[in-house]
Amino acid sequence: MQFTLKYKSIDEKRELSDNYTIKDLLSDLELSAQTVVSKQNGELVIEDTVIEDGDEIQLVQIIYGG
Repeated sequence: MQFTLKYKSIDEKRELSDNYTIKDLLSDLELSAQTVVSKQNGELVIEDTVIEDGDEIQLVQIIYGG
């Protein structure tokens, strides 16, 4: 089982374990949910969302400042 990850210059297939969530992915990439927006198959999702076989996960960097 695998999913596609898209983040900045990354566009790759990754292996998927059971009950692997967006939160797990962010932890593996050493990213904070405070700094990225997560999309699963084009829809915004929360950290507790389970990634399914064949999903496309896109992480979008949040830009903020003053």
